[in-house]
Amino acid sequence: MDEIKRGNAISRFFRWLGGDLKEIGVTFAQGDWKTKLSFLIMGFGQLCRGQIVRGIAMLALEFGLLYFTFDFGWQYLTKLLSLGTVETHKEGRVTVYGDNSFFILLYGILAVVAVLALIYLWRVNLKQNREAEGLLARGKRLPSNKADLGSLLDKNFDKTLLALPVLGIFIFTVVPIIFMICIAFTNYDATHQPPAKLFSWVGLENFKALFGIGGEGFGGTFIRFKKLWRTILVMTIAVPQFVSLLYVGKMFAADGLVNAYLLKWGWIKQTIPFWTNATYARILIIVINLWIGIPYTMLIVTGLLMNIPAELYESARIDGANAFQTFRKITLPYMLFVTGPFLLTQFIGNLNNFNVIFLLNQGKPQSMNLSNNAGATDLLVTWLYKMTINDSNYKIAAVIGIMVFLVTAIISLVVYNVLPSVKDEEGFQ
Repeated sequence: MDEIKRGNAISRFFRWLGGDLKEIGVTFAQGDWKTKLSFLIMGFGQLCRGQIVRGIAMLALEFGLLYFTFDFGWQYLTKLLSLGTVETHKEGRVTVYGDNSFFILLYGILAVVAVLALIYLWRVNLKQNREAEGLLARGKRLPSNKADLGSLLDKNFDKTLLALPVLGIFIFTVVPIIFMICIAFTNYDATHQPPAKLFSWVGLENFKALFGIGGEGFGGTFIRFKKLWRTILVMTIAVPQFVSLLYVGKMFAADGLVNAYLLKWGWIKQTIPFWTNATYARILIIVINLWIGIPYTMLIVTGLLMNIPAELYESARIDGANAFQTFRKITLPYMLFVTGPFLLTQFIGNLNNFNVIFLLNQGKPQSMNLSNNAGATDLLVTWLYKMTINDSNYKIAAVIGIMVFLVTAIISLVVYNVLPSVKDEEGFQ
């Protein structure tokens, strides 16, 4: 069934592409000289037909994108496949700077985006010309410049309002994500630091290294499902508290209050290695995480329990239901219905629970059987932090970022679709 759906999607795409190319050909063949010139000069047809606002906008966008692409982006776009070939070197006492793989990748991506935007605008330009010809052929008037400007504050006000925010999101969110994904397919690390040293494309080698395919690599460090504490850790609902975490971290240190009083009372003869013993550290982190998370969860649960209709319990008692049956048929379904999305959100948040680990013990102790600077209590997010800040291993850090996204996205989609609040909303109401 999945293969059939994929095949249908691919066939629909090619049908759409074929239809679009056919429409472009028909537009050129049947269009007048103004439309034909618009294939090269965007906005030309609109200007000749009196649509000054549209014409100037199209012409300005074409000029700006072409200028950016060929005057600035082209030098990086041509080197995007190699990420640079000329290394920085010295000629006598003079440092001769060569290519910079970092800038080549970043500006090359921006150049690709500019080219795609130019293609999209070119297609919009052709559609506007075809629509204008059709209106004139039917004896109708084209929208005036005043009407076009007025639509920006009326019918198309949503586009006007969202133009800058969408552009900002694209530049500061989408482009960095694309850049990070590309880094995952390079050898960008501490030994390949531009401009002193170039990095290059390595394909799927980083993914193989992460999962230990073809060697040890990072496979022994990546997610392990052998012990119960890891399951408890990711299931815990936590709301990090900076002051509490820093204070508690000091309390359980070798010279902290807990060890000091236990020694004073004679309960122990030597300090307990809360943060230097992997097992102790893991157990303690889980307990602390529960401690700072339970109060918030209790407030939410208490509020929900108080809002369950009393008539439901009264009806259940009349029907002879006992306490367990009432809980299973009324309380639990109601709680899961309301708190399901919240629990899912908190579960995903715990996969990126940087503060609890880092503020308590920075992911320590460093285990001898874990490589690549991963501590015995590190989460993926704290390991990723160390890998970028301490080791400058950007290539594997980018791979881990992609894997965290894939895991959270898959879990979110699967769990969300089985939540009662999604499957049986009408039935619950």
